[in-house]
Amino acid sequence: MKAALICGMSEKPYDLRARSFLYACGIVSFTRRIAERDHILRHLAWQLVDAGGAVGANLEESVAGQTKPDFITKQFIALKEAREARFWLRLIAASDLSFKADALPLIQESTELIAILTASIKTAKSNPNRGERDR
Repeated sequence: MKAALICGMSEKPYDLRARSFLYACGIVSFTRRIAERDHILRHLAWQLVDAGGAVGANLEESVAGQTKPDFITKQFIALKEAREARFWLRLIAASDLSFKADALPLIQESTELIAILTASIKTAKSNPNRGERDR
């Protein structure tokens, strides 16, 4: 299961918000199967949905950031949520090996989102004028 294929797309979109939406779609699809297994995995699935969905939600919020520090803060929260989602994916895959193959593409996507967000935050912090609106 590739995250980009979840919503009928064959390639990962360039736009980070679109990509994070597809990632969340992949997590929802993955967790539906997990939640049926037992109450422990159901709890882990809820944790995963919360963190995985928060990546995209915070990226959407960052676009409407009122200031550059607000933008950076939302991006940083998205980064933290991506790291948390990767943790839950790894824990689920390790707890029930029957889910490992389906978790691996989502773990890889988490890792890629983490790298992209890390670079985005570094760029935003290093360029004092980038992202500031003319007033």
